[in-house]
Amino acid sequence: MHLSSALVAASALIASCAGHSMLAKPASRGNVEWWGTCAAGAGCKGPCDSPKASSPFNSIYNPKTYVQRGQELDVEWNRLNHPGGFVRMAMVPFDQSDDWASFNDNILKYTCYETNCGPANSSDTTFGHLNGSGSSPCTSTVTIPKNIPDNTAVTLQWIWYGGGIYYGQVDTSFGEYYGCSDMIVVGGPTSDEKPAPVFQGGDITYPNSGVCKYWGSNKVGDCNFGDRKPSPIDGDLLSQSLEPCMRGPEQKGAPFGMDSGSSSPDTSSEPASDSAAPDSSVAESPAAPEAPVTPEVPVTSDYSVVPEDTSVPEATSVPEATSVPEATNAPVTPATSDYVVTSESKCLARPSPI
Repeated sequence: MHLSSALVAASALIASCAGHSMLAKPASRGNVEWWGTCAAGAGCKGPCDSPKASSPFNSIYNPKTYVQRGQELDVEWNRLNHPGGFVRMAMVPFDQSDDWASFNDNILKYTCYETNCGPANSSDTTFGHLNGSGSSPCTSTVTIPKNIPDNTAVTLQWIWYGGGIYYGQVDTSFGEYYGCSDMIVVGGPTSDEKPAPVFQGGDITYPNSGVCKYWGSNKVGDCNFGDRKPSPIDGDLLSQSLEPCMRGPEQKGAPFGMDSGSSSPDTSSEPASDSAAPDSSVAESPAAPEAPVTPEVPVTSDYSVVPEDTSVPEATSVPEATSVPEATNAPVTPATSDYVVTSESKCLARPSPI
């Protein structure tokens, strides 16, 4: 007896276990409790996959990543069988990386989740057009701000939200997923201007466009499930998450606040209270409403710019972002910044994702 094509396709999606995604490059902090991933529906509420106190960056034995101001940093994640949604990237000083408000005030870029990746079989329409399984890498870039002083330890935040098709249910959306990577800024051109967030649209379904395919909500914070956490039951895989977040049709659009030429970012901060979180019975999402536009936020700088100093290494002498030199000395201490690397702590192993 042969399985139907629908059952085979559903099995492929379920084989990925609980729906998830995670930052792959630059390497994320990881965590032990959730096997490397950070899903709001599983109880990991961000803003990073682990708090700064648990970051491997604190260890003198952990190789450091160095980047330059103005550098286009490669960012990568795997599709992991899930279509649609948005990716938001933000950067703050390492010492502020436990603060949601700080990340929300320093957004650098929005892009589509499926930037240049898609299903393994483009002709499979079991779950809709280009919504099949496939785990190819998805990539983008983000520009390191020029208003960051030399020797500043910083944290890149990565968020995936608005993804769809939870366990083969074509009208459901995932919750939010978070990841962070720590690095040190040295060299490159300086500026006292804080960069405004940008949106790069276009995905596998809507290439060369100013939109992305998504499910549920186009706003960060709408699918973090407030302060609620699941109550896992032995043998019941689905009980390990509060997902799905919302129920509704596939949509297309820009991130909240970035449509119609707006440059205003999300203003969501701490996870919402229970009263604001989606109902456990799965919230209904409207059929592709126009995203409201928030007022434009004045652009100001949170960093002081280091005066020109010949003692600062030239940009060409700084290792590329992918270079991870062995750390043989104590952690770098910013000479011109209030942001200092915290004391040594045990380096976390990053187990394989679920």
